[in-house]
Amino acid sequence: MTEQVIVYVVYTLVSIGLTIWVANTLHKNGRVFLLEAFRGDEERADAVNHLLKVGFYLINVGFVLLFLKYGQKPEGFVGAIEFCATKLGFVTLVLGGMHFFNMYNFDKMRKKGRIPQQTDYALAGK
Repeated sequence: MTEQVIVYVVYTLVSIGLTIWVANTLHKNGRVFLLEAFRGDEERADAVNHLLKVGFYLINVGFVLLFLKYGQKPEGFVGAIEFCATKLGFVTLVLGGMHFFNMYNFDKMRKKGRIPQQTDYALAGK
């Protein structure tokens, strides 16, 4: 195996590992927000949470794989380290951006779930 292939494999495995870790963290901790947003409807909250996790995987793994071909090809040991560091740094920034995007949307959903619906008012008045 050439040095370049080894660097690409390391970049891909570490990037996908980071993606899995972030997705699992969001999935586990985002459930609380979704339960509130869906007024305790566990089945709906869990279904949406799972769909968000799948979408997160698709977007990020797709990005990691497409991003592989961009940039200068690594030459030598130092070049290989710089290549991996640059690529992984960028992937980490993208994952962080996706995380904050998800948190923003979870918070919006949670706040929306707190607002009583029109039918709740009608039922409360009877």
